[in-house]
Amino acid sequence: MPVVMVPLPPNSGVPPIWADPPTGVPQFPAPRSRRRWLRGFGVVTGLAVFAVAAGTAGALIGERLSREPGPPQRSSDIALDIGHPRAGDLPRLDVAKVAAFVAPSVVTVSTDFDDPELGPGGSIGTGVILTSDGEIVTNAHVVEGATSIRVRLAGETEPRPATLIATDPGNDLALIRVKGDGYQAAKIADPGSVRVGDEAVAIGFALDLDGAPSVTLGIVSALDRTIVSGDGALNGLIQTDAAISSGNSGGPLVNALGEVIGINTAVARSDATVAASNIGFAISMSEALPTIASLRDHASGESREEGYIGVGIDDRADGGQGAILASVEKGSPAEKAGLLVNDLVIAIDGAVVDGAAGVVAAIRDRVPGDEVEIVVLRDQKEITLTVTLTNRPDS
Repeated sequence: MPVVMVPLPPNSGVPPIWADPPTGVPQFPAPRSRRRWLRGFGVVTGLAVFAVAAGTAGALIGERLSREPGPPQRSSDIALDIGHPRAGDLPRLDVAKVAAFVAPSVVTVSTDFDDPELGPGGSIGTGVILTSDGEIVTNAHVVEGATSIRVRLAGETEPRPATLIATDPGNDLALIRVKGDGYQAAKIADPGSVRVGDEAVAIGFALDLDGAPSVTLGIVSALDRTIVSGDGALNGLIQTDAAISSGNSGGPLVNALGEVIGINTAVARSDATVAASNIGFAISMSEALPTIASLRDHASGESREEGYIGVGIDDRADGGQGAILASVEKGSPAEKAGLLVNDLVIAIDGAVVDGAAGVVAAIRDRVPGDEVEIVVLRDQKEITLTVTLTNRPDS
């Protein structure tokens, strides 16, 4: 069954949330259509239908977390405040305390658009304060195409203007900033401390409902999930059954200590052939932290070009692991390295590949010049090949 990652339906007259970013704003990778980077892959299959948990015109994502008794000290450092490695089981999650602890670090992100076809409109999402000087992370799809961005802090009635620092559509993350200092930075969990079965709270401005953010409780259902769509692939995701709705995009998924373990980004939804219930996804901090660092590095306007391999891939139809090379472009890095049509990709740089989405995600973050070790199964024999990625050819 084909997998489609789609934005939740916009409300009346609201332009699409996948619009191009404003002129002059540094985008990471280099500005171009979100779909273009997939041309070297041709991923067409999957298991479910996903909806980006993004808000357009009056839709918000929300979920607020709770914290253990006696909230820990907050860091006022500009660097991310990463928690200590986990030593044992977490305490039972006290939703009220966690929500109160995280509240000052969760903000509403509202944007305006001026789409040439649909006219003016706007969207609402959620953001997480990272530093005391006003740096905020949210989803790229919340702010892409925005002509203006505003942020409203907890306990305030009036929004503040925000500046877009940089975006990474491939990883669906963006950094924005508000002026001032003394903001309450969120506490970030150690990326390796998250376990399946941990209780978790999602916080955000679901459906743009009046008042404080929505808070929903669930567990960490799975780790290292990968989802793919016509707009890209995301890997290293945390799956949760905590309810995530439109407007929650960019908001935190929090553990029992009030530490952010992920950034809410998408939900699975049912269609005519697929049943989905309580399946949401958050970008894990193990994926988010390196992306945030890269966004900071490219805030000056420099952009990183994605590496190009030049293959079309598909999932296996027999239920096994790995991805099939459906095509290999002539003169591409893949062809030069010796990859062939019908090769079964089973590992990339030592990591097992679960399917086509895994291949896309593994290559996505590489840059031209990177060498990638690919293990394929050909005629029942494992072959290891090294591919040197290049710049994407002009189309």
